[in-house]
Amino acid sequence: MDLDKSVASITPAQTRVDILAESLPYLQKFRGKTIVVKYGGAAMKSESLQASVINDLVLLSCVGIRPIFVHGGGPEINQWLDRIGLKPNFLNGLRVTDASTMEIVTMVLVGKVNKQLVSLINKAGATAVGLSGLDGRLLTARPSPRAAQLGFVGEVAVVDPTVLRPLVESNHIPVIASVAADEKGQSYNINADTVAGELAAALGAEKLILLTDVAGILEDKDDPSSLVKEIDIAKVRKMVSEGKVAGGMIPKVNCCIRSLAQGVRTASIIDGRVQHSLLLEVLTDQGAGTMITG
Repeated sequence: MDLDKSVASITPAQTRVDILAESLPYLQKFRGKTIVVKYGGAAMKSESLQASVINDLVLLSCVGIRPIFVHGGGPEINQWLDRIGLKPNFLNGLRVTDASTMEIVTMVLVGKVNKQLVSLINKAGATAVGLSGLDGRLLTARPSPRAAQLGFVGEVAVVDPTVLRPLVESNHIPVIASVAADEKGQSYNINADTVAGELAAALGAEKLILLTDVAGILEDKDDPSSLVKEIDIAKVRKMVSEGKVAGGMIPKVNCCIRSLAQGVRTASIIDGRVQHSLLLEVLTDQGAGTMITG
């Protein structure tokens, strides 16, 4: 009976304090460390999920973790192309980008989506600074090997994180649009996962996190309950060769492998459809998807 009373007397405040106490080892582990987060998919389309991600980001910043936020903006680009009567074209998941499309991509990603995210982070109580790959020569692009088919779709040739270091050290959150120029000044649309991975490598980040529209890597891609919580590079490569990792997940996995090979400690592919998935991934044992280790 006394036990029942003591259980009944546990208050919501007590529960919150217990949860905070449990997160202490993670706060100690990540304090002062850089985490690169790639934001996209469902978490970008739903207002409640967007608010959840922004609040998680601000909380991580407040407890001394140094987040860097990289974004694309596919759905928004498509809406604007539709408004001006240009039809979006894709080849193997990559946007075919002619000169007119590139102009819209830059306007939407750098001028609209980037500044909206900066505004939301500022409103939530942190201080964000919006950049693209062009600013401070953060990223230098080169054309994709398939430039003849894809147009102005680029790859990351060089990362120079000099412009980011003072921002991060003064507790600002950099928000980076995945557009960059080559040495001649021609702008290119670059896959945001790739940008996040290359930035994480150049900064020596503790962690790379890709927000996606799936639970993570599945042992059986038709069975959502077969989530692989943690895997190393060798095993994930084997899953790719066996066809267990397929479609749009392959470039994400390759991006993680590449960043790990360049010194990033862990890379996670997490479910951006889950509320507070960022906090679950960083501050709990449970995580929110699949963590790949070197």
